[in-house]
Amino acid sequence: MTLEEFFKYYKKVALAFSGGVDSSYLLYILKKLNIESTAYFVKSEFQPDFELKESITLATKLGADLKIIDNPILNEEKIIINDSGRCYYCKQNIFSHIIKAAKQDGYNIIIDGTNATDDESDRPGMKALKEMKILSPLKICSLTKEDIRNLSKDAGLPTWDKPSYSCLATRINSGEKIKKDTLVKIEKSESYLFKLGFKDFRIRVKDNSAVIQVKEKDFQKVMENRDRILKTISHMFDEISLDLRPRR
Repeated sequence: MTLEEFFKYYKKVALAFSGGVDSSYLLYILKKLNIESTAYFVKSEFQPDFELKESITLATKLGADLKIIDNPILNEEKIIINDSGRCYYCKQNIFSHIIKAAKQDGYNIIIDGTNATDDESDRPGMKALKEMKILSPLKICSLTKEDIRNLSKDAGLPTWDKPSYSCLATRINSGEKIKKDTLVKIEKSESYLFKLGFKDFRIRVKDNSAVIQVKEKDFQKVMENRDRILKTISHMFDEISLDLRPRR
């Protein structure tokens, strides 16, 4: 099945939109095929501000309808305890907000950007999507992440080479309670590394100690910017270290 065939059947849909590679390509396709649709971006403390700004910019460029839903996720105890079920409960929480807003707007079909490369065994949240009957057209149409990047490049989308960027909560060591101040520190630190030109990286936190993870090619760049990095973020953490295992 192609996306064109999929949307011949589903002619009115609500899109769970994150601003990433996959959901951005879906948003493009919805506009290209003139599908009646609205994109919903759920904003919480787990998403950095730049994700929202980039999502608004792309939606505006494509002429797509975008609605932002504020989600006070730090009020959800079963999420912020940060155990092995966090991702599952988080997906439940996010999509319950989208479903509620979409139904109020007259939508019965909700789609998301899960693709054929995404491994259910590695993504507990996908179980929640199944239970909530969320459709994943990219997966249904057997489109891999590489396919979507190539198609996005052909379409002229700025997201075609955007690195994957999981939510800020994934930076906090499992079992350690998620707190707003920790999320703020992570966002500020990663924002600074973005300004230095780093792209595919993470800052992991455990007990207020930060570990910088970068690609092997960026090891030297970290050392070249060592003093600037320490000057900018060291006041937020007790310790800062570089993971000598290259980020995959």
